[in-house]
Amino acid sequence: MSRSEQKAQTRQRILEGAGRAFRKGGYAGTGVDGLAKEAGVTSGAFYVHFDSKGAAFRESLKHGMDELRGGILYFQAEHGRRWWPEFVRFYLSVKRRCDLSEGCTLQSMPTEVARSDPESRTAFEVALREVAEAVVDGPASPRAPKDVDAACAALASLVGAVTLARAVGSSTFADQIAAATELALLGPVRST
Repeated sequence: MSRSEQKAQTRQRILEGAGRAFRKGGYAGTGVDGLAKEAGVTSGAFYVHFDSKGAAFRESLKHGMDELRGGILYFQAEHGRRWWPEFVRFYLSVKRRCDLSEGCTLQSMPTEVARSDPESRTAFEVALREVAEAVVDGPASPRAPKDVDAACAALASLVGAVTLARAVGSSTFADQIAAATELALLGPVRST
């Protein structure tokens, strides 16, 4: 492996570790030492790749939103016309039950972005629009959003449901929140 390939791999490892750390501990609750430790590198190695914690935050934010967009594109390719119901059900189940550090950037990072600098807010806005456009540009699917406004409303519903379900102590109530959101986004299940 060449030196440039090693450097690219290390940067990617730091980026992924930073994303996990920020999702789990938030921006204020995570220092450069914690970011480096999560990636399995030294703080010095961190600074070889990022000039500040803020730069790592912006990059990990973009990376996480790119992963969400890639997930949507995967569901579209894998499920065709059924992609939207499959995505909604996945998001309301797997993404609400996984460890917060492995959760969706869209669900875990907006409050951190709201407290951050204008550059990070702009990066998030651009990425969010790209995610909403990916939803709209997908194959026709039952109850899928038809425009960016509807896509943003649907994404907000998914994020809100996952956030609330994660916050309650009762698994029964968490399931109720997820089921109500699924019903709101997909309508009643039709028997076949």
